[in-house]
Amino acid sequence: MALKDKAAKIDFSAIGLAPTKPAVQGSKTAIGMHADALFRDERVAEENSQLKSKLEAFVGASPTRNIDAKLVVASRWANRHELSFQTKEFAQLKGEIESAGGNIQPIKVRPTIDGKFEIIFGHRRHRACLELGIPVLATVDDVDDVKLFCDMDRENRERQALRPYETGVMYARALDEGLFPSARKLAEAASVDLSQLGKALALARLPKEILEAFASPLELQYRWVSELNAALQKDPDLILSRARELSKVASKEAGAKVLKALLHGEGGTVPLPRKVKLSGKSGRSGELTFDLTKGHAEVQMKGIAPELFDEIEAAIRKILG
Repeated sequence: MALKDKAAKIDFSAIGLAPTKPAVQGSKTAIGMHADALFRDERVAEENSQLKSKLEAFVGASPTRNIDAKLVVASRWANRHELSFQTKEFAQLKGEIESAGGNIQPIKVRPTIDGKFEIIFGHRRHRACLELGIPVLATVDDVDDVKLFCDMDRENRERQALRPYETGVMYARALDEGLFPSARKLAEAASVDLSQLGKALALARLPKEILEAFASPLELQYRWVSELNAALQKDPDLILSRARELSKVASKEAGAKVLKALLHGEGGTVPLPRKVKLSGKSGRSGELTFDLTKGHAEVQMKGIAPELFDEIEAAIRKILG
């Protein structure tokens, strides 16, 4: 029997081996398989290159996320005065955010050690979301105090500029708490004009009496600094006395008129109202108020007996002529 015939009768399965199957028609040769492998490698390399190009656009970018507005707190360097959230501009911003279902432009925050987030910039957008009871869209970034301060200042100047007084308070706080060693270093870091920074600081450091003379410190202007400081240096007692009187006015005039009254007193454009309180017998009392600006006089009396009505009427008619 031929050797190949004997081999054909051997049961390879009995010894754990199986004969090699004959090649199927159409199977690839070694050269074809190698070509397929090369093709696959080129395709994977091309896909990787495309993905890498797309990812490069996000290098250095921080992802945004919706955060419960209650977990976000104002920065210690916060520069928005509380009155800024009572303006028509803020009401309009709040309406836009409500209509859109959230703030489309994210705010920027940094994580705190207690699991909350501190605002880097975007206090107005956060406040709007907080009052609306909706999450705030935010970018989370871990930055130091100096970077936070500069980012906040720069973003505010590019978007909704701070009022002069707000700017001054922010710069004064940064200097008082040692964030910057000097006004010059602050100006360099924040890229602001040193002389403008000086005016802002001067506004923030005005005496409390001067600030309270105005309806809002947000009315203060940079150009008023030199006049106010000159007047305070010349006669501080007189200017502060006028300021205290102006602060008692219930309905305050526009900031420019208050400034003239501070600088020129009764001869200014805002005459001071006068109030006179009177007391009499049997618990009777009265208060007279003269508003020289409007030419109004008000009389209030308490504990007046009905029989005195005719006498009071006659006295008033006599004054009216």
